[in-house]
Amino acid sequence: MIASLRGIVQFKYAARLIVEVHGVGYEVFIPESALLTAPAEGQEVFLHIYAHIREDAFLLFGFFVFAEKQAFQLLISVSGVGPKLALAILSALSPAELGGAIASDDLGRLTNISGVGKKTAERLCLELKGKIDFIPAPGPVVPAKGDQDAQAATALFDDGVSALVNLGYPAAQAREAVAGISALRAGQVSLEELIRLALRSLAS
Repeated sequence: MIASLRGIVQFKYAARLIVEVHGVGYEVFIPESALLTAPAEGQEVFLHIYAHIREDAFLLFGFFVFAEKQAFQLLISVSGVGPKLALAILSALSPAELGGAIASDDLGRLTNISGVGKKTAERLCLELKGKIDFIPAPGPVVPAKGDQDAQAATALFDDGVSALVNLGYPAAQAREAVAGISALRAGQVSLEELIRLALRSLAS
């Protein structure tokens, strides 16, 4: 069973990476929020891997932080939560935020996630309470500069995607267009410039 991968990022897409390891390219699905911290194409990457095997597919899900993999495994143990929905949940909430939402029965925060209805949110709280205690709830910690930069980039990403969706583009297409702008990751672009570059990418 594949537990981790270390290799070179060959391609970056909206919610997946192609990682080359000794000449073999592995398609790895990752949380969309992880795109901003993912290495650029051509750079080395290390991922904690969960391999999902079924009759018609062999899928790899990757995480930069081991706690994300642990949270992912807990999520898919819940009735009605498959790997794609678990990934969507971790794209919206960090493991600590997820732990806090479950500990406080915050159904509103959970149902704000695309694909999570009230019944699913209730099952998450019921089945994971007491099991997700290894994830610390978020506290009032002042982020380091690197964390502040990452948070700013994440907010810019979300604002850019929201603007494109409001202009009529599908969410998945909007996310891919914004994620493909290298200046976003480097923090060298304003929201207006980001939207302009994304629109140019979508028109090409």
